[in-house]
Amino acid sequence: MSDDDAPKLHIDSDWKSQAQAEKQKLAEATKTAQAPASGGGQSASPSGAGAKAAGGNPGGREMPPANFETLVSTMATQALFSMGAIPDPRTGQRHAQLELARHHIDMLSVIEEKTNGNLSDDEQSMLAGTLYELRSRYIQVSNQARER
Repeated sequence: MSDDDAPKLHIDSDWKSQAQAEKQKLAEATKTAQAPASGGGQSASPSGAGAKAAGGNPGGREMPPANFETLVSTMATQALFSMGAIPDPRTGQRHAQLELARHHIDMLSVIEEKTNGNLSDDEQSMLAGTLYELRSRYIQVSNQARER
């Protein structure tokens, strides 16, 4: 490929400010969408900004918004499932896999550590509260497993 055939990259002088403005608009839209759903965490309305139609998903459900709350909620659900708090949807049985539960809790701890100073007060509070609840439940389940 000669120099003439090489793709030319042209960066507009204000591309950074434009990207920042788009990021800010997206953050405001996400904050607005989360405002009515901030009470329960998992009861977020799927029709909020950022929600996408699930297309081929069973029941026509929509995907939750791709945001920090959904990330934490997903990881917490995996930890709860691994502690046997949530039954397997296929079998209805509860199975405790404490090593896996601990791994999910540790992953949330990594998120807490790596996002330190970069979260809103609400996000920090939600993450800290989620970790506290998961750790407390993990200790309770671990102690019950030892007593058996």
